Amino acid sequence: MISFSSFYKQIADSNLQHWLETLPAILGQWQRDNKHGNLPKWEKVLNKLNYPAPDVFDIENSVTIGSGEQLAVGEKQKLENLLQIFHPWRKGPFHIHGIHIDTEWRSDWKWDRVAPHISPLKNRTVLDVGCGSGYHMWRMLGSGAKRVVGIDPSPLFLCQFEAVKRLAGNEQPVHLLPLGIEELPPLDAFDTVFSMGVLYHRRSPIDHIMQLRDQLRTGGELVLETLVIDGDENAVLVPEDRYGKMNNVWFLPSVAALMLWLKKCDFINIRCVDLDVTSLAEQRSTPWMRNESLVENLDPNDMSKTIEGHPAPKRATIIATKNQPNHDLI
Repeated sequence: MISFSSFYKQIADSNLQHWLETLPAILGQWQRDNKHGNLPKWEKVLNKLNYPAPDVFDIENSVTIGSGEQLAVGEKQKLENLLQIFHPWRKGPFHIHGIHIDTEWRSDWKWDRVAPHISPLKNRTVLDVGCGSGYHMWRMLGSGAKRVVGIDPSPLFLCQFEAVKRLAGNEQPVHLLPLGIEELPPLDAFDTVFSMGVLYHRRSPIDHIMQLRDQLRTGGELVLETLVIDGDENAVLVPEDRYGKMNNVWFLPSVAALMLWLKKCDFINIRCVDLDVTSLAEQRSTPWMRNESLVENLDPNDMSKTIEGHPAPKRATIIATKNQPNHDLI
């Protein structure tokens, strides 16, 4: 069974220590209640990942674990077969002992767009909300973060993260907790909070922004990336049914509307640092993600629209600072 005991030990003398009052009970309940049919199989695979400490460990320029020369050809093929059991791999890429896990998303491209605009992460405590398999968490740690905590309720993403961490040596101060942000008590503790690719999945975007705010210390930085549409501060798309075949898309605001929402939630220094139309090269099917991807979700006769006729995915990254508490918002 996946254990969170090392995380509890690491935060015992940190600014996250009061999390220990509630978190063990919450995660204990998750372990008792999780009924995902593949979880026992995935945990068996994790127990087989007993490999030597990697001779190469690069999380500053990529996520590369091992040079590819440590393992014999047969061992490398065995490892690749084990990692394929965690299909589909959506966020990456990862380079592990010469194995290229070519994920659906080129998450490194997003990181390259976002990283130049954020406050330096050196010695910061960071929260990544909706972290997926944890690719960006490794890059945050590689940028000098003191501690990185990711939350994502998917058991598959947890197992993918655990696989990479065990192959990396299992000692790094980076942890994934299988929780949604609504399960976290307000901590007011993180220096930087990332929410990338989450807001449009939330039924109440304002509540999500306030939940992100509750995790930040005063003066901390929010990095918010989400789907947007063109328009003024009153423009918001609420799909009647699906968006790009997804049935869990609720609100797509314009950049101006999103910035207004952040202002209403008492953020300051609000700026849009990146606006990017998702390309077919950035999100696509691969041997590590063999399901449908972006191209199948767009109108084949007009790639500027989704299959339903909505504007094709355009993503904005907004950076903002948590202001002093405004008791009118509490």
